Amino acid sequence: MNHTPAPDRQQQDSNVNQVEEMETQDVETVDTATDKNWDDLMKGPGDVVLCDAIDMKNEEATSSDIPLTCIDTEMEDDEARSEARFRFTVPNFRSLKDSVLSPPCYVRNLPWKIMVMPRQAPSPDRQQQKSLGFFLQCNGESESSSWSCYAMAELRLISHKPDAEPFYRKIQHLFYSKENDWGFSHFMSWSDVLDPNKNNKGLKNQGATCYMNSLLQTLYFTNQLRKAVYKMPTESDDSTRSVALALQRVFFELQFSDKPVGTKKLTKSFGWETLDSFMQHDVQEFLRVLLDKLESKMKGTCVEGTVPRLFEGKMTSYIKCKNVNVSSTRVETFYDIQLNIKGKKNIDESFKDYISTETLDGENKYDAGEHGLQEAEKGVIFASFPPVLHLHLMRFQYDPITDSSVKFNDRFEFYEHINLDAYLQEKPETPADYTLHAVLVHSGDNHGGHYVVFINPKGDGKWCKFDDDVVSRCTKQEAIEYNYGGHDEDMALTVRHCTNAYMLVYIRDSQLKTVLQEVTQADIPTELSERLAEEKRIETIRRKERNEAHLYMNVNVVLEEAFDGHQGNDLYDPERAHYRVFRVRKQATVAELMEMLAENFRYPLKHLRPWPFSARSNQTCRPTCLDIVNDQHKTVADVSENMNPWNIFLEMLPPDSGLSALPNFDKENDVVLFFKFYDPKQKRIHYCGHHYRPIASKLADLIPILNKRAGFPPDTPLVLYEEIKPDFVEKINNYNDPLEKVLDELMDGDIIVFERADHRHDDLELPTCQDYFKYIFHKVEVQFVDKTVPNDPGFTMELSMQMRYDQMARAVGQRLNVDPYLIQFFKCQNYKDTPGVPLRYSYDGILKDLLVYCKPKCPKKLFYQILSIKVNELDNKKQFKCLWVGPNYKEDKELILYPNKGGKVADILEEAAKVVELSPEGSGRLRIVEVACHKVLPGPDLELTLDQVTISPPRLYRIEEIPRDEMHLQDDETLVPCAHFHKQVYSTFGIPFYARVKHNEPFQALKDRLQKKLDIPDKEWEKYNFAIVSNGRPNYISEGVTINIYDFRPSSNANATGRPWLGLEHINKTPKRSRVNYLEKAIKIYN
Repeated sequence: MNHTPAPDRQQQDSNVNQVEEMETQDVETVDTATDKNWDDLMKGPGDVVLCDAIDMKNEEATSSDIPLTCIDTEMEDDEARSEARFRFTVPNFRSLKDSVLSPPCYVRNLPWKIMVMPRQAPSPDRQQQKSLGFFLQCNGESESSSWSCYAMAELRLISHKPDAEPFYRKIQHLFYSKENDWGFSHFMSWSDVLDPNKNNKGLKNQGATCYMNSLLQTLYFTNQLRKAVYKMPTESDDSTRSVALALQRVFFELQFSDKPVGTKKLTKSFGWETLDSFMQHDVQEFLRVLLDKLESKMKGTCVEGTVPRLFEGKMTSYIKCKNVNVSSTRVETFYDIQLNIKGKKNIDESFKDYISTETLDGENKYDAGEHGLQEAEKGVIFASFPPVLHLHLMRFQYDPITDSSVKFNDRFEFYEHINLDAYLQEKPETPADYTLHAVLVHSGDNHGGHYVVFINPKGDGKWCKFDDDVVSRCTKQEAIEYNYGGHDEDMALTVRHCTNAYMLVYIRDSQLKTVLQEVTQADIPTELSERLAEEKRIETIRRKERNEAHLYMNVNVVLEEAFDGHQGNDLYDPERAHYRVFRVRKQATVAELMEMLAENFRYPLKHLRPWPFSARSNQTCRPTCLDIVNDQHKTVADVSENMNPWNIFLEMLPPDSGLSALPNFDKENDVVLFFKFYDPKQKRIHYCGHHYRPIASKLADLIPILNKRAGFPPDTPLVLYEEIKPDFVEKINNYNDPLEKVLDELMDGDIIVFERADHRHDDLELPTCQDYFKYIFHKVEVQFVDKTVPNDPGFTMELSMQMRYDQMARAVGQRLNVDPYLIQFFKCQNYKDTPGVPLRYSYDGILKDLLVYCKPKCPKKLFYQILSIKVNELDNKKQFKCLWVGPNYKEDKELILYPNKGGKVADILEEAAKVVELSPEGSGRLRIVEVACHKVLPGPDLELTLDQVTISPPRLYRIEEIPRDEMHLQDDETLVPCAHFHKQVYSTFGIPFYARVKHNEPFQALKDRLQKKLDIPDKEWEKYNFAIVSNGRPNYISEGVTINIYDFRPSSNANATGRPWLGLEHINKTPKRSRVNYLEKAIKIYN
């Protein structure tokens, strides 16, 4: 960044700041680099290399204590030198007011000085933030304009603490009279320079894991939990699948690493695929799932119960009659509290709303048993609050108008200290005073955004901002007040903030010291520390290998045994061969490579000869000669022509040959040939070794050798062919001519294929090797996968790429024992492993054309499905995908129907009736409903045309048989949507359904009807709880009540979130859904 000369700096400071911001891009910033690499990189003719540093001290010092320390003592008197290192100590740095210059250090006969000053920089919230300016000045006092010097320097900030790592930044600049200093206006924030405890580390973002990073930082600074995590026994855990070990690793690195910490191993231990790391999940849901996982992992250990002790509170749901002494209560536990913020000014109003009572009167009176229907009050009150209180602000809510989730950015105030005594059932022994520990902030809308977290690590009011891998100190105002949301009054235009608090973490004052107790090395089991240190050591070695990978290459060695049994062209299949892989330095010589091979195979050098494989222009790959004598001093990289990996055939002297060394090979006059024998009866190729022959020798001389190799009598007549390229094998006619005339462009590695002339069988399927090679050239293994069956392994068939559609359909139909016209085929979709558009039955191409878009280096794949109508009838039909569910709602399956184009929704039901199996006790009539996020909604009108019905995930249509008791509803009856959930109402799962409900009917009668409908055993049914879910809150149903159908009607409340539904709360024992859209994918930790 450019600066004016020092004397004028104060007057022009404001203008300079703008220039500095613009020129930041010209400065190369690298935080770490070794001195050696820097010197090697930057030194060049005419350049100046400087390495200067400032040493910050806050102790008092006099001017005589501020010398320039020149590190290059041997060259100190040489003012013409091209490089130097010097240090400048700044005393009493904390009270520094103005810019300070060091004494000069002469390089290239020019005086160089370190310049340090305090600066003001605007922060993202438009507040001025103090920072350190650090510059290098050259020839600053000269008035001459006829000089210039190009220099590169490394600016270091060195702490007075001996164990603290210096902070590096690098610059390169052409210094001249108008730009005689260069550096950084904002080298580091002032607070970071002064902070002696600046050791908080960030977490790397994998794509969309900022929500997880923010939560992990919050849990990490819950020190009591961190201690318990360290003490979970993980000695025998799998390092890749153990969630406990992965969390221990993240916490350990956050505590002791000096760099941002990665979370890939943690998400991998969750069982997440790559896509999960690029999907932003809900923070509350992730917190619940992770704490549940930790709680189960801690069971049976010395830290069992830590999670509930820290986070579990209790609340009491009650119904209390006004006129009679009858009440019903139910105690529930919670790990977090969801506070409604819509229409609420602050946290107190939200808590008051949470415990507000609802009056049951009129048609909604409470059934008090022998007292009949009574007016009553219904509500919740807190029985106890946990030491660590998680508050989720309900900024995301369902909007029935837009039929989607929306984010409320309303202003909502919360405070650093709160008292919650007023919301407890009984006054506690110790006041429920809480201190704000963390504020998790969301920026964006309901479709996505970014999460950061502000944490008060020690509960002392000193806040830090954690934005993934960036950690910085911040003010209390930035952490709290700036995240209220709402309007920004500082701006001329009224702009609604999309950045606001989403989750708050409070710690009870009476437990503050315990929860935030210091975690030291002594709290970490020795076994864990040693294991993580060993992991780090291994990772360092592997990282070193990766960094040095460009210096090495792989030599893949193939032995002659790999040629046995090969049935294709050339000598072996490169993709299936068993290689002996050697990691070799590219600059190693051929002689060194041969010594390595001799040592590894324990063969004398004279018993080995390498034959590198070379790709020919005719699409073949054959061994070629390597002149070991003349090339032994050449590097492997040169000989291999930088091919990596480099495949070679290593010839070895057979132990039973009786020879003391491999035969001599004259590169100019000899040729090495390889032989194959074709057996037409078995339709197989047999490898018969190789042989050196003079190029002037006759082909007839080979026949006795070939007969001996094949085990035939010496005079057995043979037919010889030359394998020229994959689709061309040429018969050899004149055996008395020299090899160089008979064989096409004679080269090392040529292959001769032979067969017996006295055993010709023209009636066989492949009578000659020419027929055989033509067959294997067009042969392909195709995997056929049923697209309607998830994870179907399919079956593999060996077919010809010249097959036409009808031939392939007949072959597959015969394999499946299905009419070929009932099979519909699909190509792969543009190199993806998913089905594309269906093939027409009149497709006129060949099988080869269908396999073009298959993924490379993967089995060739086609998808199929078995239809209920013939493929040639599909032209007048419209495909409609939906679900079918049986009468017990145990399992749903995909149903593909083919109503006529231009038909109506009613036609879908007619088509379904033809293919589904109806229940003997059912009504025989079908209905269509809509399913979204495991909840059921009314289906489309039967008179709608199919063009008006759209399927947009995660919504799906489902067809089901109408139960007899739901066919004709009375005036006091209604159908109520029902769904399964576990603990939280958003954690719906399983198959939702409709149930008939009668007004003023005892709830027990409905329970009995539901149990029969779902076919659930009594023992399991006893564990079910029931709630009417309205506005996202469950109102649990007590025993002995009667049903009021008005409870299930949409509320007139402006904040209502859809129609109420009946929730069945129980543990999720349903198998994983086979068909699930990623948009409705719940967070799961699989391991």
